Amino acid sequence: MNLLVCINKTPDTTAKIAFTDGNTKFDTNGVQFIMNPYDEWYALVRALELKEQHGGSVTVINVGPAINDVVIRKALAIGADKAVRINAEASNSMMVAKNIADYTQANDFGIVFTGKESIDFNGSELGGFIAAYLGVPFLSYASSMEHDGTTARVTRDIEGGVEVADVQGKFVISAAKGLAEQRIPNMRGIMMAKKKPLEVVEPTSTDAHVTIAEYALPQEKSGVKMIDPENMDELVRLLQEEAKVIA
Repeated sequence: MNLLVCINKTPDTTAKIAFTDGNTKFDTNGVQFIMNPYDEWYALVRALELKEQHGGSVTVINVGPAINDVVIRKALAIGADKAVRINAEASNSMMVAKNIADYTQANDFGIVFTGKESIDFNGSELGGFIAAYLGVPFLSYASSMEHDGTTARVTRDIEGGVEVADVQGKFVISAAKGLAEQRIPNMRGIMMAKKKPLEVVEPTSTDAHVTIAEYALPQEKSGVKMIDPENMDELVRLLQEEAKVIA
């Protein structure tokens, strides 16, 4: 069972967010980057568990410049067998998905894993795009998956409950919390990662279907206002005039 795991580089959750070039680019100065947690903690680890159960190999793939190799090497230290970096700036989800789908079609992968979303853009787009390009089923927000070597049974979160689906053959799955438990790379894994292959390939598509017009920070939260419980008129006024949540 050969498995492909898509990994993304994202800012650390404590990073200070700022923009440059007329608010059209993220300011990376002083920002520490990490592997997207949904990719690392859930997608990658579940793929490794399946390899340990059924054999095969786990390949991680990233679309980005050479600076991303540090994050890619961490995935190898956790246990991935091989890494691929598509040498292009990740301009939008569709462009990233097209390149990953083209690589997948040229190689024999049974399952493609993604995190349910990246913690910077929260778009939840990549998995659906990849599945559409490949013409295979897509199972999103998976919190559990069992595989007997032929059929996968996936539990996914839906509004108000869960859904259980069986799927055979090749498919794409996006990993949510619960799919696996985080693994910390040990010293042996870190040392072995230096010897594992990291293949760099050129992109098959660089079309920018979406361009950023402008970024904007949310308004700063104001301080908490304490209202006397006996003064309901003032509470109603604030909800109408300041919060604008009632008419």
